[in-house]
Amino acid sequence: MPFVYILENLKGKHYIGSTTDLDKRMRHHLGGYTPSTKRLGNPKLVFSQEYKSLKDARSVEIKLKKLKRGDYLDRIIKDRFIRIKP
Repeated sequence: MPFVYILENLKGKHYIGSTTDLDKRMRHHLGGYTPSTKRLGNPKLVFSQEYKSLKDARSVEIKLKKLKRGDYLDRIIKDRFIRIKP
């Protein structure tokens, strides 16, 4: 199933992504194979939410990235739910 996920590093920096295989994607991030998360050091998965389709997950990912608001991401992590619709 497709997911939108949020990674966080020790400094509180976030990375938002989407994938159909969360375990495999996390191995890529943690193994240093993803250039966009190499700068985060050793990020941890702090949130994931499942979607019906990859298209829906990618749509929500793009909307979250456009927000560029740390406080909104913190709220999602705390509430354990993304309110944005695909």
